[in-house]
Amino acid sequence: MKEVEVNIYSIVGNSFCVDAEDGEKVFEVLEKILKQNNKAVISFLNVEMLTSAFLNTAVGRLYGFFDYEQIKDSLAVRDLPDDDLLLLKKVTDTAKAYYKNKKKIEEIENEILGE
Repeated sequence: MKEVEVNIYSIVGNSFCVDAEDGEKVFEVLEKILKQNNKAVISFLNVEMLTSAFLNTAVGRLYGFFDYEQIKDSLAVRDLPDDDLLLLKKVTDTAKAYYKNKKKIEEIENEILGE
């Protein structure tokens, strides 16, 4: 397994990782690395602001395409302050629960919305 550094600042182009659109750019890079069975080492160096919207799209969506074990073995994070690490953990915990129960959640949503 080859390690590939993923520099968030370089992909986004600035130090504010707040938009889902920017998260999509990161997701595409991470998805490609994981599909090649390589390890992504995600560096948040020079990132000043991080939101759950960004992380949901960049990292959380991976749980819809890859199983938990592969993500656990294929992703590493560095240069992330403790408070942002907590945010990332919340995002990944939510994504794991959502994708594990996606069909049931969609059924409930459709029932509520009357579809």
